Amino acid sequence: MLKTLWATVRQGKIELLESVELPEGIRVLVTVLPDAEAEFWLQASQTSLDAVWDNAEDDVYAQLLQA
Repeated sequence: MLKTLWATVRQGKIELLESVELPEGIRVLVTVLPDAEAEFWLQASQTSLDAVWDNAEDDVYAQLLQA
């Protein structure tokens, strides 16, 4: 399972911004987002999320959940 976690770097160490249980020795992939680019990537991903979640076809599922 892939999970995205936000973190910051302090004194050369990566510090997660939220508490999460990770097994000792687990491998992680770190993607560095320069501050100037972070807002761009947040906006780009929001556009994709809106296209997936905010559409009329999904309304039928909301109606089924209410039944």
